[in-house]
Amino acid sequence: MIPFSPPRIDDKIIDEVVDTLRTGWISTGPKTKRFEKELSAYYGAPATLCLNSATAGLEIMLRWFGVTEGDEVILPAYTYSSTANVVIHCGATPVFVDVADNFNIVVANIEKAITARTKVIMPVDFAGYPCDYDEINELVNRDEIKAHFNATTTEQQLLGRIMVLVDAAHSIGATYKGKRTGVLADASVFSFHAVKNLTTAEGGAVAFNLPQPFDNEQIYRDLCIRTLHGQTKDALAKMQPGNWKYDIVEAGYKYNMTDIAASIGLVELGRYEEDMLPKRRLIFDYYTERFSSCEWAQLPLVKEADRETSYHLYTLRIKGINEEQRDAIMQQIFAKGVSVNVHFIPVPGLSYYKKLGYNVHDYPKAYDNYSREISLPVFYNLTAEQMKTVADVVIEVVENYLQQV
Repeated sequence: MIPFSPPRIDDKIIDEVVDTLRTGWISTGPKTKRFEKELSAYYGAPATLCLNSATAGLEIMLRWFGVTEGDEVILPAYTYSSTANVVIHCGATPVFVDVADNFNIVVANIEKAITARTKVIMPVDFAGYPCDYDEINELVNRDEIKAHFNATTTEQQLLGRIMVLVDAAHSIGATYKGKRTGVLADASVFSFHAVKNLTTAEGGAVAFNLPQPFDNEQIYRDLCIRTLHGQTKDALAKMQPGNWKYDIVEAGYKYNMTDIAASIGLVELGRYEEDMLPKRRLIFDYYTERFSSCEWAQLPLVKEADRETSYHLYTLRIKGINEEQRDAIMQQIFAKGVSVNVHFIPVPGLSYYKKLGYNVHDYPKAYDNYSREISLPVFYNLTAEQMKTVADVVIEVVENYLQQV
């Protein structure tokens, strides 16, 4: 069976993890701090906070901004549940809007959804393809939009407008108008989960890019405390001779990244631009070449004049089918030894959110995209022979199925 997206675990990764184990710094320590600095340098952000997940990063930024009961957060209907779950955790209301043919949020739909209760917009760089950040940033900075913003915390008063918090879980290394994701909005949150382009096994990071008068490095320091129980000193600081004494200044959270995780990330980041991205681009190019002559195939958008994906997911859509037919096609592909997936079930179509009153059919483009989408295997060690097998099997199964319906 050709797997869908296993991580790359090679001798460089193993050696770096072993080195970490031998240092004794298996929780948050010097490698986590080094990883944060190298990430900031990679995309050009003033500061980066590494955490145990992207979900933690999204939630801590909502809480830092004071999002709470009665507030609204606008996000695309087409995303993973974590984007919406963190809004629920804060007691606020997720306001879903429909997406475009490229799976990303539509700015005109955002504008229609803004109310006096809107505190945050969370665009999602689906599959690694950046949203239109010039349009989003222009929208939140419009005088008439800012005039309706109801600031209730010091942070909201300082920003004076809706915050743009990017769910960039898929998009590290993607570019928009000459800039990498991480510096395209107020804050961006990356995922380093096992299936992501750049993995730390589990993990995530917040890239801070807030405008003046905010001090992004001070926000980083404050959130280091908040994400470690509200403790004023981490283990690295407490290990200095005579520096054991600490205080708890708030009831914080346990969101820190470990040095074991960071050691994997350091290796992967060091070879990301020159090794990982080119390999993923090669896989995308091969699939696109193979499927471009298939009349039934709708290919993913990966590059335009002003932006380029991170090549995270190859989201093939099949024209003219429905959800049940897509599922049947997938089962036949699995039966021939190829693992495929679907990204994602739109959040309003999930049981918890249906119970809250959301209806997936209120977001027709999101549902249409989902109902015809199949994600194909993309991972570093995918061989040329396996790529050919994937394409051969998908083409054979789809064409045989379409002949029978």
